[in-house]
Amino acid sequence: MTTVEITRFRVAAERADALLAARPAMLDDFRADRAGFLGARLIRLDAGEWLDIVFWASPEDFAESRRKGANQPGIQAFFSLIDEVISSEEGTTTDPVGA
Repeated sequence: MTTVEITRFRVAAERADALLAARPAMLDDFRADRAGFLGARLIRLDAGEWLDIVFWASPEDFAESRRKGANQPGIQAFFSLIDEVISSEEGTTTDPVGA
């Protein structure tokens, strides 16, 4: 099973393009700095809300990522565009990643 981080957040409409532009650098920083990072999917919802679904090899990898926070420039740039974190949850997959 894979650990899944699900974060729902809000971004002002005028910064949505900047968020999308910042995403590749954030993912590059995760790949370089986060053990157990398996991938992520960003989903745009209505009313300026987004879901970020991040896959981790273990709950310990996810916990360590949270501890590090926005410690890399690309991660900081992405996080700085978020106006409000609505919710953040952790779960496990029942299907393989990519299924």
